[in-house]
Amino acid sequence: MTFWDHLEELRGTILRALAATAIVAVAAFVCKDWLFAVVMAPSRPDFITYRLIDRLAAPATPGGVQVALFNPELAAQFVIHMRMALWAGVLVVSPYILYLLFRFVAPGLYAHERRYAVRAVAGGYVMFLLGVALNYFVIFPFAFRFLGTYQVDASVPNQIALSSYIGMLLTLSLVMGVLFELPVLSWLLGKMSLLKAARMRRYRKHAVVVILILAAVITPTGDAFTLALVALPIYLLYEMSILLVHRTEQRCKKSNNSAQ
Repeated sequence: MTFWDHLEELRGTILRALAATAIVAVAAFVCKDWLFAVVMAPSRPDFITYRLIDRLAAPATPGGVQVALFNPELAAQFVIHMRMALWAGVLVVSPYILYLLFRFVAPGLYAHERRYAVRAVAGGYVMFLLGVALNYFVIFPFAFRFLGTYQVDASVPNQIALSSYIGMLLTLSLVMGVLFELPVLSWLLGKMSLLKAARMRRYRKHAVVVILILAAVITPTGDAFTLALVALPIYLLYEMSILLVHRTEQRCKKSNNSAQ
């Protein structure tokens, strides 16, 4: 294929991805009640995470904890509706987008490169979803409940802006999804012998400091409670990355010994 043929193929790939995203986004926009039942669930006292907390707590708060949300801007709810529908479209269609991109680049890869690419893309997608799920069911509900009910004085009630709620939910979901790619990235670097498990163990203390700084930078609220909720999973991912790199090194050694 010539350069212009490749460019035409890329244009078709992008158009198909945009069309699929637009179709699903429109469907999500039409299904507003279902979409926002999912989005607003962590703000309601009967959310599954809060029910589990209340079962473990003694005594449980009667009727659960209710945090009031309000909308101070005229067009904010419509804009948020469109924004969430678009994000829902991207999330649902992302496997198809990854497939289109892989189909575009696959002809230029060797067989072993395609094999590693499939593992990296599939693993990266699964880890991203796990990061989003962890934020939705654990990190965001804990942060929202703590910050939404925290008061410096009983005379100052909390009323959280809808835009603040949506912004924090999206920001933490994206951040956790990206951070959960750390084991996949470490595995790839280990495969290329650019990362060693021994070096990662040696710099573990430095990594903890970097993780705390990173969590402080990416935490949208800036409070210590949310910072700890974000930093702990990142540290566990770092430890998981050490194990993956170590296993990769062991397999490479076995392969080299077998070849000799």
